[in-house]
Amino acid sequence: MAKNLKLKIIPLGGLNEIGKNLTVFEFGNDIVVLDCGMAFPDDDMPGIDMVIPDITYLEKNKDKIRGIVLTHGHEDHIGGIPYFLKKINVPIYGTRLTLGLVELKLKEHHLLSKTKLCRVKAGDMVKLGAFKAEFIHTNHSIADAVAIALHTPVGVIVHSGDFKIDSTPIEGSMMDVARFGELGRKGVLALLSDSTNVERPGYTMSESTVGETFDDLFRNCNRRILVATFASNIHRVQQIINAAYRYGRKVAVSGRSMENVVEVAMTLGYMTVPEGVLISIDDINKYRANQLCIITTGSQGEAMSALSRMAYSDHKKVEIVPGDMVIVSASPIPGNERAISNVINELFKKGAEVIYKSLEHTHVSGHACQEELKLLLSLVKPKYFIPVHGEYRHLMLHAALAERAGINRKNIVIADIGKVIEVGPNSIRQNATVPSGVVLIDGLGVGDVGNIVLRDRKHLAEDGIIIVVVTLDKKTGAVLAGPDVLSRGFVYVRESEDLMEEAKMVARNTLDKCAKKKVTDWTGIKNNLKNSMSDFMYTKTKRKPMVLPVIMEV
Repeated sequence: MAKNLKLKIIPLGGLNEIGKNLTVFEFGNDIVVLDCGMAFPDDDMPGIDMVIPDITYLEKNKDKIRGIVLTHGHEDHIGGIPYFLKKINVPIYGTRLTLGLVELKLKEHHLLSKTKLCRVKAGDMVKLGAFKAEFIHTNHSIADAVAIALHTPVGVIVHSGDFKIDSTPIEGSMMDVARFGELGRKGVLALLSDSTNVERPGYTMSESTVGETFDDLFRNCNRRILVATFASNIHRVQQIINAAYRYGRKVAVSGRSMENVVEVAMTLGYMTVPEGVLISIDDINKYRANQLCIITTGSQGEAMSALSRMAYSDHKKVEIVPGDMVIVSASPIPGNERAISNVINELFKKGAEVIYKSLEHTHVSGHACQEELKLLLSLVKPKYFIPVHGEYRHLMLHAALAERAGINRKNIVIADIGKVIEVGPNSIRQNATVPSGVVLIDGLGVGDVGNIVLRDRKHLAEDGIIIVVVTLDKKTGAVLAGPDVLSRGFVYVRESEDLMEEAKMVARNTLDKCAKKKVTDWTGIKNNLKNSMSDFMYTKTKRKPMVLPVIMEV
């Protein structure tokens, strides 16, 4: 029977986008899910906190799922797990630090006691139904990152995860290129590889080079230093702490996610902090400026992050003062450039000196550049190649790179979310689709905000609202009070009294016409009010506010 079956690879996230990585591998009655991430909301998603993949297909096939395997602990790979587990409870396999960060999330969502977490280490092999998942050590901007080699009945499938080749990593050893080479010699059916940095030639610089930059910045500074970076980049945090300790500074941590990650990393032994260096953010006023370093979240300009609140004087414990040195140690995630730029501008306005990537080598990527991508291709020698983890241009450029590296163009698949890729020993094709898309998280609401709500929010944000309030006699339909016309986000009523009086007249005339035509149902009256008011406002202002009629009966 296995001869006739094909392995299905179904991406439900992480393609034509940066974030919410989730890939499904299905063979017969067995499914393995690789990663389960989240993404930042786009600019056209007002009020949304985060975006996760649509897992409708997995809900319908939950009895087949043997587990979730995780490549590393970044939010775009683990951020969707709590929402996944609320619908489908399956075991999760990950390395020590990755599961430590997952535990934090599960505690917040009160799911820890209900979830089976299976710790693995690089080199381990786990049987999951028809699959065997092998975990291979890689380098990335977070410790304990792994690639996954799935040994399946049709052949070996390698998923690189997020990776780079770092010969001088901060912690642990260089990526296990020998194992990739060994798999390549034995034969790899398909490679799914990280495309994020495919536009960049050469090699990605080692994380250790950032330590040299911090050393230079700390050595020559007699002011307070604040460093914003990703909470999960514990190697970066370690290097900041090392530089602070070397130059006699105390370190305070600001931002809930930063505090949590540092605590987990120290507990698990992934970070070493000399005794007495770490202080509470509440105690920073006890030290002189040149004795302090504050490590904070907010390197992406997130509205509620610690750095943003400092920049806009909204932080309860830290006020930016002239002379502060603020180091932004991260590169913008696509779509966040404007938010970061705004925060940097505000910091400059407060008199701070801001060091960011365009000025200093305060950040290196965790993703492979072209030469490393070609090296992985030459080691693994896959029959089929599927570029993943990138926007469409990244996937296309990676496909072209693979072709130059010797992969037959017919054997390269540019995949898309929801498209089913069927792989056999001698064939690969896309021939079906499954339900896919995004689920929006807004506060405690999961998926209750859709396109219609977003459209209304954008309409309100762009054009404001006009509310028409009228009270009618329940028996006769006669107007007892109103109509009153209220404006929010459209015009300031006191400065537009004539316009609002005319609007009331338009509403009265519309109600009179409804009475003459014997239009008595609320829907008909509301539609007439909405249409007449929209036409009037557009004629007068060339704007189209949302019109909301409110009818009360007495």
